[in-house]
Amino acid sequence: MQNVEKVNSTESKGILSAIINYKVGIIPLPLYVVLAALVFAASYYEKLPTDMIGGFAIIMVMGIFLGDTGSKIPVLKIIGGPAILSLFVPSYMLYANLLNKSSINAITGIMKTSNFLYLYISVLVAGSILGMNRKVLIQGFMRMFIPLIVGTAAAISVGILVGLMFGYTPYRTFFFIVMPIIGGGIGEGILPLTLSYAEILHRGQQDFIAQMIPAAMLGNVVAIITAALLKRLGEKKPELTGNGMLVKTGNDNELMKEQNTNKPIDFPLMGAGLLIACSLFIFGGLANKFIPIPGPVIMIFTAAK
Repeated sequence: MQNVEKVNSTESKGILSAIINYKVGIIPLPLYVVLAALVFAASYYEKLPTDMIGGFAIIMVMGIFLGDTGSKIPVLKIIGGPAILSLFVPSYMLYANLLNKSSINAITGIMKTSNFLYLYISVLVAGSILGMNRKVLIQGFMRMFIPLIVGTAAAISVGILVGLMFGYTPYRTFFFIVMPIIGGGIGEGILPLTLSYAEILHRGQQDFIAQMIPAAMLGNVVAIITAALLKRLGEKKPELTGNGMLVKTGNDNELMKEQNTNKPIDFPLMGAGLLIACSLFIFGGLANKFIPIPGPVIMIFTAAK
């Protein structure tokens, strides 16, 4: 009898230890449950702040859970499960009225009122362009320019042909289906693109967002699945990959060393980077007053210079 009790006690301790050590994303499960319950209780009783605090709380609670779930579901995890679930589950929840008014107001507060997406765009552009090794950027661009142009032209041609098959005009297919997909997603593609369209055509940005997001979402899913399958192919056949090098050059080893240099985290430098990102976005809007080019486009070209 005592042996049975010891076995049961050991099993209980093992289960308890597993629960405590299990993590949702990077957060231990018990702590995540407490935080999620707190956020959703505040949402239920309409006490969730409709600003950056409430907005970040609700989207991070949902994002961490969906990202972690997508990375653990068989098959789905191979084809970009975290991104797919994070894109479609919140969209369906909003469509099916599964999000209450308090949650929607909090998310709207951070995304529209606080313009967090514009900050994200600025940081993304500045970080991705200015953060690249200059030699890699210049040499990579020069060597990829012709294949990039040929591939883009081929993609546009195929897209327009498919649009014609379904009865769309080349104008609508190119500007409202092909361009959103080529643009590269929602944050770095749709938003700057719709800003530009709104300025050029003198219409509301929301009109263009509603038209372009379906094409971009479907394009994202196809791109995610294709990238995941290519990653699996590269893992099975490493000789087909560049092993971290975007293009081959005469001094690959030298560029690889420069590209993979580990640098310590510098918080003052991060603050300066944030200031540069915000300044680039502001400069784009200011220059637009004197140059007939959309502000986001000016921002990208300025960062690339």
